Amino acid sequence: MSSQEGRVPPEQNPVSPAEGRGSGKPVEWSSTAVISIDEVSKWFGDVVALSEVTCTFASGVTALLGANGAGKSTLFRAIAGLSPPTLGAVRILGTDPRRSPDVFAQVGMVPQQEALPAGMTAREFVRSCAALSGVANADARAADMLGRVDLDPTDKRDVSTYSKGMTQRVKIAQALVHEPDVVLMDEPLNGLDPRQRVSMIDLIGQLGAEGRTVVVSSHILEEVARLSSRIVVLAKGRLAAVGDYHEIRDLMDDRPHKIMIMTSRPRELAGALLASGAVDGVSVVPPRRTAMLANRVADELPAVLVDTVTVKAFRTQIVRLSRDLGAELFEVRPLDDSLEDVFRYLVGDK
Repeated sequence: MSSQEGRVPPEQNPVSPAEGRGSGKPVEWSSTAVISIDEVSKWFGDVVALSEVTCTFASGVTALLGANGAGKSTLFRAIAGLSPPTLGAVRILGTDPRRSPDVFAQVGMVPQQEALPAGMTAREFVRSCAALSGVANADARAADMLGRVDLDPTDKRDVSTYSKGMTQRVKIAQALVHEPDVVLMDEPLNGLDPRQRVSMIDLIGQLGAEGRTVVVSSHILEEVARLSSRIVVLAKGRLAAVGDYHEIRDLMDDRPHKIMIMTSRPRELAGALLASGAVDGVSVVPPRRTAMLANRVADELPAVLVDTVTVKAFRTQIVRLSRDLGAELFEVRPLDDSLEDVFRYLVGDK
């Protein structure tokens, strides 16, 4: 992700807020930087989608984290050569993908858009993509790739009738059918059920282990932790943070957190947490309020709401105290871990 295989250059602190702009100097293209983004800006009329973004991506899996509208899809389109930057430069192995068909052919992309062409089976669609990329034995290759994403290559249904999860897997199959060296995956886990998500995360890991450069976008914080420890954070079109996921997560844990706990003994656990000193405030809310906080239709139990700035101490205490009380933990859920909250913290807009 950086000019040194997963390490951030000294001028870019991986756990401090980024300015969201480059240094004003050209990037020194490193032999380990497969993708290099240099002072890239992109705007559409008066709308600024990207503003002076500078970063690099090495082989393996890197997560691109950003809220909806942060500029992830725009950055992907610039890397893939589908949309030129208004200012700045994009290079894949030192070459502009828009000027080199050979480099362009080594890029596979999973777009965020869900539409697939009507009147085709999944196998026909993926086979067509393989043929357009010059893949020999395109039909057999299409069948293999559909199997790899857990789809039946003999399915005769029109792809326009597929569910969101099935459509997502067809898009992934077409992105991989020509064995690209660079894989761009825009929110690839959207629409997948829990089992499919586990399978897809495993597949993404395999692609990285094979030496490919895989960039996977997501707006879900915990999803990113399972995809890669290497992370690039975009906020409002600017670079907000670059570095190791755990370091960035630790930074975020220094800010105030509000956490909801669902347990079999809410009042006893609330008292014990307050007495432990691991929380700054605690309250027990009735079931109706619990249902609203958790976006549920109904809930039978009250919840414990906790405010704490010492998240690590809280995590240790909640396990010990619930065990000592014989209290079953059903859910421990942060209520203020939206990416908007995280980004406001990272860019200093508190």
